[in-house]
Parts: sequence; structure tokens; C-alpha cells
Amino acid sequence: MAFVCVQPAASSWARKSEDLTTDKTDDKDAVLIARLTAQLRCYLPEPVDESNAAWTRLRHLGGRREELIGQHVAAVQTVRDLLECVWPASLVVAKQPFRSATWVAALAVVVRRDGGDLDRTRRLGLARFERAVRAEVARRGGAWPCLRIVRRLFAALEDRAGVVAHRPAVLERLEWTLADWDDARAKLTDVEARMVSVLDEVGLATLVTSIDGLSPVGAAAILAQTGDLTRFTSARAVVKHAGLAPRERKSGTFTGKARSSPRTAPPRGRRPRASLRRNDIQPDTPDLSEVKSVHELGRGEPSAALRTPRYLVGHRRPPRPVVDTTRSRAAEHHLG
Repeated sequence: MAFVCVQPAASSWARKSEDLTTDKTDDKDAVLIARLTAQLRCYLPEPVDESNAAWTRLRHLGGRREELIGQHVAAVQTVRDLLECVWPASLVVAKQPFRSATWVAALAVVVRRDGGDLDRTRRLGLARFERAVRAEVARRGGAWPCLRIVRRLFAALEDRAGVVAHRPAVLERLEWTLADWDDARAKLTDVEARMVSVLDEVGLATLVTSIDGLSPVGAAAILAQTGDLTRFTSARAVVKHAGLAPRERKSGTFTGKARSSPRTAPPRGRRPRASLRRNDIQPDTPDLSEVKSVHELGRGEPSAALRTPRYLVGHRRPPRPVVDTTRSRAAEHHLG
């Protein structure tokens, strides 16, 4: 028995256009779905037979890739947030520290070899520290470290800015976070290699790489979401499926700005929080200009008052910089 699918948005619009209400019953939905199917406003589902096994594998590999990218990004944000709190000088030694293999290797030497004891690392001396970083870079598959970054990070060991009392605990946590980061990157590399192999299996690797600016991994990630392109009747159907179809806005002499169609929802777990009806994390957008006028910060002072969006949103009022650099008023009340 052959099956077809009807877009839930289409049935919802048909229900509203039926009697301009949002009434919903199983009998009414069955009639509307049958009517839409008779009008051929439906589509064929992705096959589940053995001939579609490669596309099914690619879809699941794409889902796994998204999970690993989320873990990768979470590890980077955790490292950045923790270092901004206890050792901000380490983040300015490189222009893009998280893309620098030398910076990551040097940080690994600090948190793993010496257990986060910056004084112990400083007693090594610059020459021994460079050798340790060079060995860590080689272990990670690199060739030569950037000595400029190594020397700047070694000089930053003497910097006392940040919450110095929390450094031992935070650097201990960073050791585990770096391990999670390395593990996520290794798994991500393996998953992407498997996705490219599936692309070769379906015979599309040569075709997709002929497109300028599209890598095999990028093409595999796109096809993991769309599936077999032969399911679509035209290129415009693929664009609509991706939610990128241009949407015009014209009426009489008015011509609005063309935008992409937002009808296709992103995968579950990646939808913007602002689209939720109930949003406890971001109920409104604070006016940062008002915060700046209340808390004027001098040059060179840390803008702690402006780096607490969750406090601004949750309490609906500007925070006190002296208090909120360590903990919020809610935490004080809870602990008091």
C-alpha cells in the first residue's frame, strides 16, 4: 500500500480557511487531509527499503554530527567563560585563541602537566615551557608552534587579574573540559569522514565538489537533511524544503523587502527560544543603554554589569557591579 504525507502546516491553514476557526477534531482533520491529498497537495515520504539504506545512514550520521558540533561549541564556550573569570590575560595572547593549535597546546600544558599551578609553570622557565608546548603540539598532530603565542602566554602567568582565589578549582575543571573538547573533535572528524564515504557510495562526491565553495563535508551535511534529491520534482521544491525560498511583499505601489520563507522549521533542539510561547530565560530584551547610564564604568574597568544578561532579564533591573561580579542577589538571598 502506497502512502503520502501532508504537511501539517497545510492542514492547519486548510482548517482555518474552512470556517475561519481553529476547531480541531479527528473527523474534521480526516476530511481535510483527504481533500488535500485529492488535490495532490502532498508529498511522498522517504523510502524505508534497502535501496535507501545509504541515505538513511547519511541522515543518522548528520544527526550525530550536529550533536558533536553542539558538544564542541559548548566546550569552547565553557573554556572562554571560565578563563574570562579567573585568567583573562590568557585570552588576549592570540588573536583567535580557540583556532590556534599553539594556544590550545600551551593551555593543555598548564592545566595538565602542572595541575593548574601557574607558579609551578612559571618556575619551569621559558625554554622548558617552549619544549613542553612543542611536544604537546606534535602529540596533537601539529608541526611547529608559534613561539610568539607561547612567549605571550608564559608572560601572562604573572598576571593577577581575575578571581585569583578560584584559579586552582577552575583550572582543574578546565582539564576535564579540554579532554571533552578533544574527544568531541576526534569523534567529529570520524563522523565527517564516514559522511564523505557515504557520499562516494551514492555517487555524488564528484558532482557536489564541482560546485564552487562547497566542500564534501558541507554537501554531505546538506544532503543528510534533504535526503535523496530525486524525491523532489524541481530545484525550487528543494529550496522550499530548506526554508530558503524567496518571499515577495508587494501591494499596489508598495514594494517590501524580499525575505527567505521561514515556513520550514529547523530541527528539534535548534529552534530559537524567542519562538516559544513561554520563555523563562529570555522574556524580554533589556535596554543596555539604560544600564550604561546607571553604571558608568571607567576606562579599563571590567564591564561586569553588562555581562550578566540572565540577571538583567530575570530581575528586570540593572545589577550592582560590585555584587554581580561574583554572584547575583538571588544567590545572596538563597545562601543567606
